[in-house]
Amino acid sequence: MSSEQSSVNSETIEQTKQQIRGLVGEIAQLSKSGMSAEEYYPAFLQRIVSALAAVGGAVWLLGDNQRPRLSYQINISDTLLDPESEEAIRHVRLMNQLVRGGEPQLVPPLSGAADEEAGGNPTRYLLVLAPLLNEGRIEGLIEIFQRPDSQPATQRGYLRFLVQMCELAAEWLKGQQLKVYSDRHSLWAQADHFSRMVHESLDLRETAYTIVNEGRRMIGCDRVAVAIKTGRKCKVEAISGQDTIENRSNIINALNQLSTRVVAMGEPLWYDGLAEDLPPQVEEALDHYVDESYAKSVVILPLRKPGPVDDGSRQTPALEEEENLRRETIGALIIEQIETDLPRALLEPRVDLVYEHSARAISNSKDHTNLFLMPVWKTLGKAAWLVKARTLPKTLFVAAAILIALIALFVVPKDFELEANGKLLPVERREVFVDVDGDVMDVLVEHGAKVTKGQPLVKLRNTDLTIQMADLLGQLQSTRERLRAVDRRLIEDRGLRSEERNQYSLEQAEYRERLQSLERQLELLAQKQDQLTITSPIDGEVITWDVDTLLKHRPVVRGQVLMTVANPDGDWELELLMPDKRSRHLDDARKTLEPNLPVKFILGSDPDNYRHGKIHSVQDKAELDEEDGLVVKVKVRELSDLRGEGLADPRPGTKVIADVYAGRAPIGYVWFHEAIEWVKVNVLF
Repeated sequence: MSSEQSSVNSETIEQTKQQIRGLVGEIAQLSKSGMSAEEYYPAFLQRIVSALAAVGGAVWLLGDNQRPRLSYQINISDTLLDPESEEAIRHVRLMNQLVRGGEPQLVPPLSGAADEEAGGNPTRYLLVLAPLLNEGRIEGLIEIFQRPDSQPATQRGYLRFLVQMCELAAEWLKGQQLKVYSDRHSLWAQADHFSRMVHESLDLRETAYTIVNEGRRMIGCDRVAVAIKTGRKCKVEAISGQDTIENRSNIINALNQLSTRVVAMGEPLWYDGLAEDLPPQVEEALDHYVDESYAKSVVILPLRKPGPVDDGSRQTPALEEEENLRRETIGALIIEQIETDLPRALLEPRVDLVYEHSARAISNSKDHTNLFLMPVWKTLGKAAWLVKARTLPKTLFVAAAILIALIALFVVPKDFELEANGKLLPVERREVFVDVDGDVMDVLVEHGAKVTKGQPLVKLRNTDLTIQMADLLGQLQSTRERLRAVDRRLIEDRGLRSEERNQYSLEQAEYRERLQSLERQLELLAQKQDQLTITSPIDGEVITWDVDTLLKHRPVVRGQVLMTVANPDGDWELELLMPDKRSRHLDDARKTLEPNLPVKFILGSDPDNYRHGKIHSVQDKAELDEEDGLVVKVKVRELSDLRGEGLADPRPGTKVIADVYAGRAPIGYVWFHEAIEWVKVNVLF
């Protein structure tokens, strides 16, 4: 039976050893991983507590003041977690002593020096303590709460095991430190690249685009923008990932308004979803922009002109902040997070680095851009190669050629011609007007029809006129019957008294006068009735297109033009629309040369041949044309070669481009007279 019990104990011991080896292997794997501290320390401590079958444990990390700070714990009593309790104070002093000593220790339960200021173990458990070392420097402590009833050799085994595990943890600490160094090196490499890029150009727009694109990579956010202050307003100059900016879009207008109000407030804006303690105008603009952009986080930093480079003298933070606020604000740096969610602790150092370089680069670019005649100096600087020894002869030759050309512009004369658009029309043409209101019943001609003077063209119907005529005929018939009755009474009735005869005589005169008035009205109505048939005013041809579709069954009013009749077999003329701005030159030429100035023109239907004519008349007033604006109408007659050999008959309304001869002038004035006049009117006046 004793042999059976020994066999069971040996199997249990072997299983326990296997479990401990497995846990040690897991701790070794954890120490080689790249886990964060929040993940590593809980997993590390849980496996140590399991391997030692301990009651609990704790991980203590040293803060900036080299004092232990609890990072993770398993089954620590509440009294040790209460920083105000006497037991917790003694326990913390024990931790401090171990940090100063730097050696692993076994601390018996309820032990400690008699001195009240000394540390001790206030618990009923054996404390197994070992430091976390990283290249000889203590980073923290591992504390295990173990049962105190084990043998001293076993307790020393606990300590050796914990020291070995802390050595494995040291590998993880070294890896974390290397990662920090790597991240820091990468950050400084990015910062160096960013600083070189933003200071590479002095062009304001190029600098702004470099800041937003390189700054977004540096910070790791979703979007960066730069707004430049002009006057009291800020205008977005560049946005990361966008080559151009649509200034009329809602989101750009909202961002302009928000950055303007933040710059006016003078303090940075850090928005992470809560807009508390903000001025109402900033809060309103912020809400509007967030609704448009769907940003989760918005940071707007007013860009101020940087001060002089630090000479090593130190100022208090208050004085430095006051001096910074006195500097001129030149714009704003906007950082947004839409999908990313970086904490402010990670975001702020990178934003500060981007801000410092951006403020100085923007300030330098603005100062450079605002230098007097900067475009001229840039052009002269780029053209310096022209006066080098190798290119100097060519430069002198080109300069001489340019000088001769400039002199020629002021000396060499050229025909001064005034261009105008117009159309070709027969001289003998008439508009067909409506004399009486009515509805078109029938159109008797079509486009191109030959007509003679007095030939009916259109028939109208006027219902009111027909009713008036019928009513007038009825009144006329009734008046005639009454007049005949009075005449018979005066002739046949001989026994009438004198008073009665006088009464009938008055009625007779009244009816005759009324009859004459009705006959005159009937004559006028008959004339209007005749006017319902509209006739041609001249012999000629109908030149209005599709006149039947244009007029039939349409109501028309007096004075309305129905169609145009022209005589294409007679003389032709040009009706030019001379722009009013050229009319002064036309009037001067007619006074100094001759009233009938020569005109050269081409037809739209025959642009290869030039034709000639002379001005016949010029309109005294300017009119507003829908296409050409304010124009003066000019008639040109004595046209040549309209029916030459091989040419088709001219068509009324053919487009014409004409040049009116207005004398001779220097070639420069001929080419640039309109530009010269524009400068006089819009710049010098």
